[in-house]
Amino acid sequence: MERQSIATFVADFLALGRETFFIQRRGYRTQRWSYRDVADLAFRFARELEARGVAKGDRVMIWGENCAEWVAAFFGCVLRGAIVVPLDDAAAADFASRVHKQVNPRLLVCSPSHATQIANVPLLLLDELREKLTTHSTEPFEASATDRADPLEIIFTSGTTAAPKGLVLSHANALANIAPLEKEIIKYQKYERWAHPLRFLHLLPLSHVFGQFLGIFLSPLIGATVIFQSSLGPSEVIDIARRERVSVLVAVPRILQSLKEKIERDLEGHGRLKQFHERLRNSEGEHFLHRWWRFRQIHRQFGWKFWAFISGGASLDRETEIFWGRLGFAVIQGYGLTETTSLVSLNHPFHLGKGSIGKVLPGREVKLANDGEILVRGEAVASGYWQDSGLRPVTGEEGWFRTGDIGALDADGNLYFKGRKKDVLVTPAGMNIYPEDLEPALRRQPEVRDCVVVGLDRGGNAEPCAVLLLRDPNADVESIVRNANSTLAEYQHVHQWVCWEESDFPRTSTGKPRLGIIQDAARQKLQAAPISIPGASPLSDLITRISGRPVASLPAGTHLEDDLHLSSLERVELLSALEDRYQTDLSESSYSSVRTVGDLEQMLAGNASRRIEYHYPRWALTWPLRWLRSLAHYTLVRPAIFLLGWPRIEGRENLHGLHGPVLVVCNHIDDVDVGFVQTTLPARFRHRLATATGGEALQILRTSGPDRGFFARGYDRLKWILGVALLNLFPLPREAAFRKSFSYAGECVDRGYSILVFPEGHHTTDGELRPFRAGIGLLATRLGIPVVPMRIDGLFEIKQAGKKFAPPKMIRVRIGRPVSFDRQTEPQAIAADLQKRVAALG
Repeated sequence: MERQSIATFVADFLALGRETFFIQRRGYRTQRWSYRDVADLAFRFARELEARGVAKGDRVMIWGENCAEWVAAFFGCVLRGAIVVPLDDAAAADFASRVHKQVNPRLLVCSPSHATQIANVPLLLLDELREKLTTHSTEPFEASATDRADPLEIIFTSGTTAAPKGLVLSHANALANIAPLEKEIIKYQKYERWAHPLRFLHLLPLSHVFGQFLGIFLSPLIGATVIFQSSLGPSEVIDIARRERVSVLVAVPRILQSLKEKIERDLEGHGRLKQFHERLRNSEGEHFLHRWWRFRQIHRQFGWKFWAFISGGASLDRETEIFWGRLGFAVIQGYGLTETTSLVSLNHPFHLGKGSIGKVLPGREVKLANDGEILVRGEAVASGYWQDSGLRPVTGEEGWFRTGDIGALDADGNLYFKGRKKDVLVTPAGMNIYPEDLEPALRRQPEVRDCVVVGLDRGGNAEPCAVLLLRDPNADVESIVRNANSTLAEYQHVHQWVCWEESDFPRTSTGKPRLGIIQDAARQKLQAAPISIPGASPLSDLITRISGRPVASLPAGTHLEDDLHLSSLERVELLSALEDRYQTDLSESSYSSVRTVGDLEQMLAGNASRRIEYHYPRWALTWPLRWLRSLAHYTLVRPAIFLLGWPRIEGRENLHGLHGPVLVVCNHIDDVDVGFVQTTLPARFRHRLATATGGEALQILRTSGPDRGFFARGYDRLKWILGVALLNLFPLPREAAFRKSFSYAGECVDRGYSILVFPEGHHTTDGELRPFRAGIGLLATRLGIPVVPMRIDGLFEIKQAGKKFAPPKMIRVRIGRPVSFDRQTEPQAIAADLQKRVAALG
């Protein structure tokens, strides 16, 4: 039966029930949302809109990161008949304000970081949505009467800063894309159960129609799980693909390119890159299974369930497509625009047209104009542009929409993308940049007489290049461009420029600049610029590879953003590349404060030690080990603690009524502190407790050096096994690699374990508290669990006296009141507060 409204998907959610819909990270925690959970929150949100008087046709803005709450708010609006206005999480506040003025929304649903950026509009926070709406019923909400032609959402394209351009998409537009795929999926449904559930690692923003299509609409058709990931670093992407048993990665071409570069860097570091490229060339034409076996080591990195990439938002370069294809992965491309509700053509996952952007989907017509421009007609073409609460048509003569893209069709009906005709520039990150937005910002600079922004090729996509006519030839061009960039969104920043040396641009008879001639001249001038010599400067070579722009030299004062023009995505890639190149673990917080090359070199010098691969044995969290630890506690640890010094325990009443995981912080006197804490805690916390300990010392036990004899190494390994198995120890390095340790702590909490941390990092040497490290503040906010302060007194005096045993009750362990912290509190402030609380227990 044909769907009449997007609201029918909510019934599918109910049918899928407890199947996992979304997996997402909040801080260091992993949240899992079932289809039923999303439906329940959508019903509650619809009732909240009803209570606020939001009616059919009213607008609701959703501005935030990808999350299950975003999807629930979207469908809540659909049920109520409200029109969704999604904004990219990275959108500038100024752009969002202009959108707000255009659509006059009744409600803003956003991330906490955007809460104060638009005034005079009621708002709800995405990460608090579940808690705020608990008063509403989860009973199914009767959807408003909706016609297929009714507006579903208004999507503002990622360009125009002066006058944001909103496309109105109707229910019919979205359903026209879903219907042909739903019919095709039914044919393969019987095979899906062998790989159920398919898991999509989703790296596209839900504010874009292609991101919605794969993250919201396609998944329920096959009962798939969608994993949202905020970090775009290639190492993290590969790690989560393996850990969550991902089947398909959904991303823009730039992510596929950075993953390719990551694999090549790793091989280069082991001296196997030349051999790998030879094997890659030899794999051409081989059967899929043969290629899979030949490159099984790379498949193991991604996990054995991983098999495909879906690339969208921009054009994928042929070299990257061939690379992944020869490794034995499927690379699925499609073609479409926001005006066509995402899809015009799509590659079939099991019948790929190499190099093509797929075959035209049923329900739409495609033809090529005399100049090769792709023209599209059909129900999927957008209803129109939002204009003064009305619509301005998108299509032209006879209902054809002119895409502005040049294409070709082969005899088999495969569509090929050949380039762009219109002025919009699409970056490898899938962002649309309009020259008419950048040129006014440049012309506002007093030194600029005139300018033209042209697109220069970058991997099949484009990057803006400013061609400037200056009033003074000696003006500081870098300063001019930097000032212009400060008025633009980050993705619009101009990274390349040239000065036009003649008195004026070449122009047509009507006075318009001849863009083709100017573009060719700019390209030739930039190609003549000096480039870096591979090997002469590893840092400049890395930046050249990542940014795609030649870097000749890197003085210490070179600014990463203003001078090298690194985008936020390129900074993430640089962090991963530096860790691979120098085999070290870099602190994200330290890296975020890096501004210049000198800062970067100083940070690298501070991390000169070789990377240590710390081990996080997840087998220690399984139920047989829990039982073993419980047995060991009552037969070994507890008797030993009472023998060493029967402790006086105070403050247990502070834990009354507290259940579930907690973060325990305690002063650090000796290695036996763990036993005293375990003995003090009630059984409900003790039996599920993971303890963070010195990562370096723990790793030495696991991998003793060759200076230790055979039996000594075996004894060290035995101590490591016993420590992990009986005390559930995991490494918390003092100098680096905090991210993995904190992430593992979050995984423990997800499994119901409490965490014990000694925030001083070392034993006390004088009996006084050492300063608490800021990392405990990060854990407290990103784990989102109560913090329980504890303090051990009397043990230091016994240790100083050189005694092995203490009189009963001389050692005292006191438990403080649990405390919770707001997510926005600074880590340093939390660390200082916890130190005061522990000190006050003395």
